[in-house]
Amino acid sequence: MLIPHGIDDRVRNRGPINLGLSHDTSQCACESFRWYWNRMGTRCSPEATSLLWLCDCGGSNAANQSLFKHDVQGLADQLGVEMRVAHYPSSCSKYHWIERRLFPHSTRACQGRLFDTLDTVVTFMRKASTSPGLRTTVNVMRRHDETGRKATAQMKQNLRIVFDNLLPKWNYRAIPQDATVIN
Repeated sequence: MLIPHGIDDRVRNRGPINLGLSHDTSQCACESFRWYWNRMGTRCSPEATSLLWLCDCGGSNAANQSLFKHDVQGLADQLGVEMRVAHYPSSCSKYHWIERRLFPHSTRACQGRLFDTLDTVVTFMRKASTSPGLRTTVNVMRRHDETGRKATAQMKQNLRIVFDNLLPKWNYRAIPQDATVIN
């Protein structure tokens, strides 16, 4: 099973793709972003105090999942950077830039290929590019993600999520543990 998590770095015209080998979980989504931030983000944006995630509304990063918010909160605490999350409403992921700018090109690069090995998949996905210069990198996340996790009452109580005034169901911030909350 391959679970692709992509990051559309529009400023640098790069498309890092992380391939999970386990399950599509909120841990997998957060690990994908952690890998990107530690590997590329801190070098390119060392002064960043907050990061914006544009997420679809289903699967591992669903807007209505407290477990995703808990894992994003843990990532914000670990990285010491505020995570601003904006979800596209259900059935609107087709308007998400990554769905038009990155994934079609990685899919095209793999079209008609037999995925006989993991190296074959990685090799073809790395070849994805566009004439305006978008280039991909591919990382394989070799970890086992726990399935069946449930958000406990204590997890929900300990969240320091600040919901936006506009569309709070889909827009919120995970504040790092040591930061001051400003509304």
